Amino acid sequence: MINKENIYLDEITSEQFLSMFDLLPGVFFWIKDKQGCFMHVNQALIEHIGGKNKLAFVGKKDDAFFPPHLAKQYMNDDIRVIKGNHISNRLELNMLKSGDVAWFSTSKRPLIDKNENIVGTYGYTFPLEQSHILNHADLLKQPIAFIKDNFQREFTVEELAQKCFLSVSALERRFKKHLSKTPKQFINEFRLEKARRLLIESTLPIADVAEATGFQDHSYFSKQFSKMFGVLPSKCRQMHYDD
Repeated sequence: MINKENIYLDEITSEQFLSMFDLLPGVFFWIKDKQGCFMHVNQALIEHIGGKNKLAFVGKKDDAFFPPHLAKQYMNDDIRVIKGNHISNRLELNMLKSGDVAWFSTSKRPLIDKNENIVGTYGYTFPLEQSHILNHADLLKQPIAFIKDNFQREFTVEELAQKCFLSVSALERRFKKHLSKTPKQFINEFRLEKARRLLIESTLPIADVAEATGFQDHSYFSKQFSKMFGVLPSKCRQMHYDD
């Protein structure tokens, strides 16, 4: 029996179909090939990353647009999905374009051709409104709020746990369960992302940027920055101005 839906959809061009995803505000959509290269991105994702147009993404991988720690996570996801696994409504804490942190819901699927072969992946993510955050995300709301308010000064994981009326082990378990990282790792990444934004949005000396984001040791700051973003702070600033 002929499926009327399939006949109808076959008459729609792929360009027109994909353009529909440009109409979804705040939803970031993409398609990748089996090698993890972008084949399509919607307008919201282009604006979020700060790209010029869709052609700037085609044929490039995540490491061309995201810091190493995020690119590695995204590429590992692609490997899982290429093997036929699904990622559904995974809760992630990521940076917004403004530099603030927000919860995102992410889903990814294998892309299958007419011969039932997996030829790539596709997915989407969107920031959750505060009122829609799931209950288990609320378990991290208090420690993350403390980090956002105090990242400019030195504090210990013990102090963070105490402020949240938790033991250190309980705090560690929550972060590992919901963010797959320790509180110390999250604090470090949060500070470094804030530092990166200060480097490209201000003229503060690098030593002042380090101090303003909670790093008292300039050398340690440079090493951590290079480890996370793949370049030294000075190079990061230079690359931005060169663009």
